[in-house]
Amino acid sequence: MSDPMIALTLLGIMLFCLASGVWVAISLGIVGLVAIVLFSNAPSGLILATTLWGHSHSWPLTALPLFILMGEILLRSRLSQDMFSGLAPWLGRAPGRLLHVNVFGCAIFAAVSGSSAATAATIGRMSVPELTKRGYPDSLIIGTLAGSATLGLLIPPSIILIVYGVATEQSIARLFIAGVIPGIMLITLFAGYVAVRAWMNPGLIPREEVQFSFREKIAASRNLLPVALLIFGVIGSIYTGLASPTDAAALGVLLSVLLAWFSGSFSWSLMGEALMSATRTSCMIALILLGAAYLSVAMGFTGLPRNLAAWIGAMELSQAQLLLALTLFFIVLGCFLDGISVVVLTTSIVMPMIDAVNIDPLWFGIYLVIVVEMSQITPPVGFNLFVIQGMTKYDILRIAKAAFPFFLLLLVGVLLICVFPQIVTLLPQLMSG
Repeated sequence: MSDPMIALTLLGIMLFCLASGVWVAISLGIVGLVAIVLFSNAPSGLILATTLWGHSHSWPLTALPLFILMGEILLRSRLSQDMFSGLAPWLGRAPGRLLHVNVFGCAIFAAVSGSSAATAATIGRMSVPELTKRGYPDSLIIGTLAGSATLGLLIPPSIILIVYGVATEQSIARLFIAGVIPGIMLITLFAGYVAVRAWMNPGLIPREEVQFSFREKIAASRNLLPVALLIFGVIGSIYTGLASPTDAAALGVLLSVLLAWFSGSFSWSLMGEALMSATRTSCMIALILLGAAYLSVAMGFTGLPRNLAAWIGAMELSQAQLLLALTLFFIVLGCFLDGISVVVLTTSIVMPMIDAVNIDPLWFGIYLVIVVEMSQITPPVGFNLFVIQGMTKYDILRIAKAAFPFFLLLLVGVLLICVFPQIVTLLPQLMSG
């Protein structure tokens, strides 16, 4: 059987498993098993055992459950209310006014949670009722929340960057550093869109009745000190070289517990809830990664990735043509799978193609995360859409329509880093230089 036919067969089995409701991790394992049994002479059982054992302990991956636990703790604390009260006085006169609380609030919380869904839930729980009460249009409230919450995947400490780093053997610290400027770029695009909408239609945004003096703004900013301390402790320790991502994650858990406890909004029962939720999420991701590891090894025994890469190379596609094809592929795939599943499903197949056209794997990691961010706001499987639907009870298509402008802004972000790759590579080069 030819390589394209083998690839199509395995893809068909994968789609059948996923459509049948089989867990993503089990689907990956089934496809890997079929690939080894039918298209290689390797001992499938022995490879399964050694792969699962060899990939079940990874020091870089230890950061994953710790960052998830940190986000779960903060989700149950007063941090979101403190951020609103700290940001609102400064944004009352900006074009778009308090809609920017969604943008900057999501950006700040993304820097301490690493999760898109947790960012949407935490900021939305605080901002949606408040902005609705003040008369802001529902479409912009929902759109800014859905779009800005995707920053949780990109701004360090990003869970999906950890997964990509482990799957492709890239430095997680360098990936974190590479995500900073693209994250700022997306924040600027989102805030700029809100400002342009406000300028084009001034009557769209209600006036803020309460005006704050400069002294009152400074006083309100004290509410931002806890989250600033947490960001500095976690991200600062990584960037200065004082701690590895895993060490910084442990520090983040400790700081988040202390901040939540001293705020008076935390208890032992909430700590138990955070531990159980973090355990469930971590086990789900770990199981997916084990399935993906087995599939990757199986693909290696079949020789399919190497042959497909050679086939792509023979087509003599330019970098731009390959990236265009991959962008369309990831957008379609993201309509049906969550971001982590997209990353672990595709890296074993895509990375040889990336190497064949000399694309920097560090840059590609940030590109992949931005493209995957789009999957968080595309139906039918957009996690941010589900989170916001649970809070607002709005129809999922109504939420997707409100989030569509931010989908387009993410596409603009992808275009910008393709045209100007220095947006991604500048900081890592400076840090290593």
